[in-house]
Amino acid sequence: MTSERTTFALPTRSVSALVKERAGKLSPVIIDGDEPQKFTIFDTFEHNVANRHVALLEVGGEFLLLSRNGALLTQTSKRGGDFVADLSEGPVRDALSHVTPLRSLLPLGQGEVQRTAVAFVDDEEKTQARASVMQLSGPDGDGIAIVGLSGLRGYDKALDRVRAEVEALGGTTLDASSVYARLLPGVTPFVSRPDVPLEADQTAFDTATAVIAAHLPLARVNEQGTIDDTDTEFLHHYRVSLRKIRSVISLFKGVYDPEQTASLKDRFSALMAKTGRLRDLDVYLLERDDFYGLVPETVHGGLDRMFKLFEAERSGELKKLRSHLRSDAYAAEMKSLEKLFNKRKSLKPGPSADRHALDYAAKLIWKRYRKICTIAQGITDATPDEEVHELRIQCKKLRYLMEFFQPLYSDKAIRSLIASLKKLQETLGNFNDFAVQQESLQAFLNTLDKSTDEALEIAQAVGALTAVLHRRQLEERDQVTGRFRQFNSPETQKSFRDLFHGGKA
Repeated sequence: MTSERTTFALPTRSVSALVKERAGKLSPVIIDGDEPQKFTIFDTFEHNVANRHVALLEVGGEFLLLSRNGALLTQTSKRGGDFVADLSEGPVRDALSHVTPLRSLLPLGQGEVQRTAVAFVDDEEKTQARASVMQLSGPDGDGIAIVGLSGLRGYDKALDRVRAEVEALGGTTLDASSVYARLLPGVTPFVSRPDVPLEADQTAFDTATAVIAAHLPLARVNEQGTIDDTDTEFLHHYRVSLRKIRSVISLFKGVYDPEQTASLKDRFSALMAKTGRLRDLDVYLLERDDFYGLVPETVHGGLDRMFKLFEAERSGELKKLRSHLRSDAYAAEMKSLEKLFNKRKSLKPGPSADRHALDYAAKLIWKRYRKICTIAQGITDATPDEEVHELRIQCKKLRYLMEFFQPLYSDKAIRSLIASLKKLQETLGNFNDFAVQQESLQAFLNTLDKSTDEALEIAQAVGALTAVLHRRQLEERDQVTGRFRQFNSPETQKSFRDLFHGGKA
């Protein structure tokens, strides 16, 4: 029995049969065709395009966006940069509006494309169905054909016959995975959260080591994009991967020997320290438009000067980080860490190393949750900001623990708790960001020569900006107690007890 679909992925070896052999009583006739053309396939590092479409191709000055339903959107490939927002206005840009604005479109591979139009005619040479065939071949000659069928009014059976013929020739559902597998063998999307299989009865030592071993490659795969400065997300994800590793070492207390634990903390902290200022500058530059919208136009000149200094400083910080990431010392350190956690022979177990993962996870998560409750319940209008910051830190640690140990629990139950925690973290994160930005801007002012007109103009802009940031910080502070109540509802309390404390109060 044939399906109802009209768009297929077809092995290229079957195209010759499709355009030459009869489909029942219908004969194929090529009515139009192009010469082969070079194409480049574009997507983000996380394959945001493929998550919703089939492929984005640049062919002869045009972008072609292949949709899962077989639709083909086209527009000029002229652009002002490498992000979706830099594309010329048109249907392709509109269809890619879901792509995160922080990710650039990268050239993932090249090949050749050839398009052919086929009519299926009866013995009287009347067209009863049509097929558009797009053959895509990669650099090694392997490829795939995308076939779109269309019927004519009154000839439904003819369309069914052609559809059956395509399926008999190996036609399958069109999706990005089949196209990428043929054209980009070995190219996989970046995934910020690795799949780390865990078992309840494995040891805490094996669990911690597996989590760290899975995150080290995530840091490494972002190195080249950071060096190339393709987009700021490469450095961001590089830092997140290292931060999570450092968190495992800190939160999984007693899993490793105390002396080795201290050494590992220092080693990963040293790696993180090289990236801190560049990331801070990236955040400021990414928020540039928002900052201009927060202050009167009369002080925009000061912001212009400030961001010009930030851009110059960023160039210097990027140069230093590139040198670091390309250095022999860095390569040796990363190789040493990868060997340490993959081979495990030099890892020294601590007093909690042999505890079962499930029991160990429950203890850590329950203890951290109770600590959060204690801090949050003591927050009033008079509570110092430092305690609110401490609540944010403890929430981040709790979320990391829950994500690390998630494979050990009911996926639905723990996902719900993590989602609730994220909402609380959003408010706490905004509160922290506004506070840190004020402190950082003040520190930046202190580096300027206050006797210059430039410093005075910047100081006026920073003063206006700081006032707005302070007001927003207070607004977020006012929401903390309410957000915690929403997070720590009776249902949430019961879920934490059931999952991590054996249902005990």
